[in-house]
Amino acid sequence: MDTIASFFSFITTPVAWVIVQFHKLYGAIFGPDTGWAWGLSIVSLVVLIRICLIPLFVKQIKATRGMQTLQPEMKKIQERYKNDKQRQSEEMMKLYKETGTNPLSSCLPILAQSPFFFALYHVLNSIASNETVGDVIDKSLLASAQKAHIFGAPLAAKFMDSPEKVAALDATLTNVRIVTAVMIVMMSLSQFFTQRQLMTKNVDMTVKTPFMQQQKMLMYVFPVMFAVFGINFPVGVLVYWLTTNVWTMGQQMYVIRQNPTPGSKAQGAYLERLQAKLTRSEGAKMRKSERNIVKAIVAKGRDRNDIERKFINGLSKAGLAAQADGVVAKSDTAVAVAEGDESGAAGGPQKRQQPKRQSKSQRQSGTAQAQSAKSDSEAKTSLQKSADEPKDAVSKAKPAGAKPGTGNRSKAKSGQRKGPQRPKHPSKK
Repeated sequence: MDTIASFFSFITTPVAWVIVQFHKLYGAIFGPDTGWAWGLSIVSLVVLIRICLIPLFVKQIKATRGMQTLQPEMKKIQERYKNDKQRQSEEMMKLYKETGTNPLSSCLPILAQSPFFFALYHVLNSIASNETVGDVIDKSLLASAQKAHIFGAPLAAKFMDSPEKVAALDATLTNVRIVTAVMIVMMSLSQFFTQRQLMTKNVDMTVKTPFMQQQKMLMYVFPVMFAVFGINFPVGVLVYWLTTNVWTMGQQMYVIRQNPTPGSKAQGAYLERLQAKLTRSEGAKMRKSERNIVKAIVAKGRDRNDIERKFINGLSKAGLAAQADGVVAKSDTAVAVAEGDESGAAGGPQKRQQPKRQSKSQRQSGTAQAQSAKSDSEAKTSLQKSADEPKDAVSKAKPAGAKPGTGNRSKAKSGQRKGPQRPKHPSKK
């Protein structure tokens, strides 16, 4: 660790200078030799660094969402070229280039923050070794920092320090180990909660890819890594890292609440809150971020997920319609669609109702009734026809003794078939 910290020694002097400036401010309030003055100086250093890293944090969010979106395509490439690693890498790089996604962007905040972390470690290690840091932390500030204690533990003390080294810093080994153990546990829990919050609320649950398994594994690996390495960190570094984890957790909670990942549980909760707000104000009060989200949902068209469709339908039922520019306004069409039953009652077109499903016995009885009704109607029709026949039809009755079928038909000649004859061909006449 000392070798790594010395590698980042180029930034040690600027970090020490920032800590000294904050120490002057807090020392005037709490006293220059108190743990509050030095501890708050380290916390303020973290806040300053994380504010400067906000643009990288935004890139990290975009890169993480881009990687989640590309997982199905990446899986297809891996299956297609599973026997050709070189071609697989080329296709992956081509996919990244076409979509403008950089896998390393998700690690930018950690990579950018690591020099400050190791520089602070080098400063605190110098304080523990009774060494000055250039011209910034001289002997007077060095003595003041050695006197500073946080809950009875010196800033430069470690969990694995010997009792003699801890006694040289005017403390007891028991106090140091209790304070460092509590800080390590809090640091690990905050890291676990941050990763778990990301996995359970801000991940598209419709995409099941190896990336999801990887993130789930990191949720348990990172806290263990912090616990293992934390026993070798000075108390001041533990304060720095704990503050960083708390900042990351709060920053992520804000992002998840205000700009959730599409398809995630956080998006469902956000759109429910937005729908309730737009329904109350009838779409009059909208922030720019809300308009951008509604605009993106409208632009998707048929590619919307179930949560976004539910949001659009909810607006329609409330008599509102989302426009292409993200503005939500009243719509008579939306009211008519939402009030389909009421329009029928007002004289408009009513919805067609489906017939109820009948049992087998009901269908058989209905068929029998239909057949009996049909026979009755046929009988009535025949009676009506007989009543309407002319009277002279009775006078054309057949003579007595006449065989059936011999009324007006002429008798066939011998050797000639009965019935109508086909005319002979002219050549046979």
